[in-house]
Amino acid sequence: MNGRLAFPFQRDIAGLKSGKKFDVLVVGGGIYGAWAAYDAALRGLSVALIEKNDWGSGTSQSSSKLIHGGLRYLENFEFSLVRHALIERRILARNAPHLVRPINFVLPQWQGSRVNSLKLKAGLMLYDWLSMGWQPVQHHKYFKRDRLLSRYPFLAEAGLQNGFRYGDCQEDDARLTMVVAAAAHGAGAYCANHLEASHIDHDGKRANGAQVVDKITGEQFSIRAKTVIATSGPWLPGLTRQSGVKMPAVKLVKGVHLVMPQIPNCHSAFLLTAPQDGRVFFVIPWYNRTLIGTTESEVKKPEDAVVTDDEVRYLLSSANAWMPGLGWTEKDVISSFAGTRTLQAQEAGSLSAVTREFEITSPLENLILPIGGKYTTARFDASLLVDKACAQLKSGAKCITHKRLLPGAPEDYMNWFPKVQRELKNAGFDEECARSIAQRYGTLASDICALAIV
Repeated sequence: MNGRLAFPFQRDIAGLKSGKKFDVLVVGGGIYGAWAAYDAALRGLSVALIEKNDWGSGTSQSSSKLIHGGLRYLENFEFSLVRHALIERRILARNAPHLVRPINFVLPQWQGSRVNSLKLKAGLMLYDWLSMGWQPVQHHKYFKRDRLLSRYPFLAEAGLQNGFRYGDCQEDDARLTMVVAAAAHGAGAYCANHLEASHIDHDGKRANGAQVVDKITGEQFSIRAKTVIATSGPWLPGLTRQSGVKMPAVKLVKGVHLVMPQIPNCHSAFLLTAPQDGRVFFVIPWYNRTLIGTTESEVKKPEDAVVTDDEVRYLLSSANAWMPGLGWTEKDVISSFAGTRTLQAQEAGSLSAVTREFEITSPLENLILPIGGKYTTARFDASLLVDKACAQLKSGAKCITHKRLLPGAPEDYMNWFPKVQRELKNAGFDEECARSIAQRYGTLASDICALAIV
């Protein structure tokens, strides 16, 4: 640590063009790049972190806003992936409790459901067992039909048999990414957004930096580095192609979400299956709105990640089949978004069956490329990227990001939260706004209070 604060978080162009040779250059300011830069800086390495647009503005802002073990991955017998994700859920809920918060999921069971109640019960028991140790959520619970309908009267009554509740966590994906990037800045990394890597510099055998373009001024310059970690996600194939670097084949998979009105008096999320094809999708409360998603389809390039009319109709039809009391139509769609991520290019019966396991490739010496992974496990996966960089740099420093509270994280969240809400309401914010500010900004909410009072 160099004594800098994470905030104010400003572009450090001067530091990046100083001519200094960094130990690590991280290309891509999504969640993987942010964690890698933060980890490397905490290990005492000199770090540069660049992002061509804004922090978390690509795939990392287009997720389902969840930190979760991935209950549905148990169907593919990916037990180690689920266990690993549940460990990360615990770490993130502890180190950023304002941004990673418990949420209950409801699993209604109708007659003829794709997964019967007995199998679902077994899966939920396994999910609880895999989350051994302290967790921020409750174990699963069974609900009879009448209790479900009394709590959620908008559910389809015909064929409804029973249901279950289980716990996972919700997060603010773009804000969390930006906070981790700011933490990297606070740990000594030189960071700049709107700075695009146009080309990875290499001599055919090893990487030694990148050519970059300042998208605000148009200035071009080079950043020299002993190791390059390219966390560019779906833009990675284009960057390596421009740089004359061969990388393994990947699948680019698009996911779509709809933003709908808030469901009155409902704070639970729902895990459902589309009647058209049996695919799992979520209905999730989100800052006084509701998210429906996601679909999955393969695309050729990230620019193809647009929401189609067919996808809107598919998600609305799926939701209305099980929640007819909401009566949602296309006129109720407030907005929509699509994101793209890279998965390993393996053959599978469906995209949902393609593994989400993380893989590290290195087509050149000192060039480290990640493939696959998921938002929940990004912190740990990034530590593996930095482990590889440290091995190349002959450094024995170990990851400590799991031990550090992120900027804005209160040490005693349960006591802090009601106090800061009162402070915000006394400053003139209504209850919903006070909750939103506290959850987005954590202990920095007091600074907002001061601005409001002034």
